Amino acid sequence: MTGSKCYSIEEVADQKVKTAFFKVGETKIELLEATCAESPIAKFIEKNGGRGGVHHIAFNVESVAEALEEAKKAGIRLIDVQPRKGAENLNIAFLHPKSTCGVLFEFCEQP
Repeated sequence: MTGSKCYSIEEVADQKVKTAFFKVGETKIELLEATCAESPIAKFIEKNGGRGGVHHIAFNVESVAEALEEAKKAGIRLIDVQPRKGAENLNIAFLHPKSTCGVLFEFCEQP
């Protein structure tokens, strides 16, 4: 991928996904692979005719809890009502795409 080397591969068992991370400048790219047919990623790929595609866009925030509170106050529907652990042991949370023009957004907080 653009000459970048993968710096981390891990499995996130509760999401049934394997992740691979690449750095491109200051941007981090995460590739996702379903570990079983029931994985949300497997369902996403199937829904898109097996083509895959962009699953979500993540933003670094200072506090996931505060970002969720701001989103809730703005009337944005939440998938996660509180932070949870994600890949790279980051605190994360997702916003519901029905409230964000069909795009799945993730908040990520560096430890």
